[in-house]
Amino acid sequence: MTEEDRNVGPLAGIRILEVGHILAGPYATMMLADLGAEVTKIEPPTGDLSRQVSDAYFASLNRGKRSICLDLSSDEGQRKLGELAAGAHALLVNLKPSAIRRFGLTYEALRSHNDKIVCVALTGYGLNSGDDPAFDYVIQAVTGVASLTGDPDGPPTLPGYSAADNSTGLTAALGLLAQIVSGRGGQLDVSLRDVMLSQLNYRASAYLNEGTEPKRMPNGAHSYYVPAQLFPTSDGTLALFITHDGFWRVFAAEAGIAGFETMAERASRRDEVLEVVTAVLARDTASGWEQRLRPLGVPAAAVRSLPDALEATPEAIVTAGDFRLVGSPIRVEGYEPRYGAPPRLGEHDEVPTSSV
Repeated sequence: MTEEDRNVGPLAGIRILEVGHILAGPYATMMLADLGAEVTKIEPPTGDLSRQVSDAYFASLNRGKRSICLDLSSDEGQRKLGELAAGAHALLVNLKPSAIRRFGLTYEALRSHNDKIVCVALTGYGLNSGDDPAFDYVIQAVTGVASLTGDPDGPPTLPGYSAADNSTGLTAALGLLAQIVSGRGGQLDVSLRDVMLSQLNYRASAYLNEGTEPKRMPNGAHSYYVPAQLFPTSDGTLALFITHDGFWRVFAAEAGIAGFETMAERASRRDEVLEVVTAVLARDTASGWEQRLRPLGVPAAAVRSLPDALEATPEAIVTAGDFRLVGSPIRVEGYEPRYGAPPRLGEHDEVPTSSV
């Protein structure tokens, strides 16, 4: 395979337009750009709001893209939008519904320019559900995610990153590609609310079908599996995730624990199991248990900081222009992504784009 072949991504030749700000939409299109798609950001004269956060923040969501400045409220901006749509496979928009319609960023508005274009509306509650403010933390609150996070004796809490935005971005990218593969243009509607409800799948199913109301568990314990949670050790915290009886047998043998041989028994005697396991794990450090259990195939890891995790996985870090970033999580055999620099605002205003 030649060097040129290795740099041809699976989405080479796919042209995607992006309109939006901050995280969910730009994250979706960056994943597609990493796979070889040509992504053009259509930014207002003031730029994507994430440019105001920091250069590193903007780079983490926009490497390898083109940037064109357009005032979509003007006749000239709308004319140029039509030209771009005529040469694109897809448009992904991350704005509130009224703005999406006002700026003509729907399939209905653009089909006269290109009836094969795929238009994805990424919103808080749905394209037809109004403009209620919807940001990541708000969505985690409204869908029940926050109520399930944290210690049961403390207040609800949130993870330390934008779980709703990132998850919705990936879902939108999946829907966009599916519609392109179908060969049909059309309107797709992906909302943060719906994605987070979908990700509560087994929790929602237990409630809808069994009447089991979800509740927060101490130490992030899993609602079904025992023991599957965080445990204190003599030094540090260990994540232990025993999901079936085979894992338990191996762990119990290494830890010197007798009994509790079936998942049903461990679930019914949860408090007893956790008391025994907690006492045993206190005899060694988190890293010590990780080193003992991993070679045995037992899912366990010491809780690390992000700097420690990055130091342990240098292969995950790439260079994009002047920035060091985490690279694409999708590894395609024979393809090495070109991680381009994040674009300057309006950098490609005078650079022609390809046509479909």
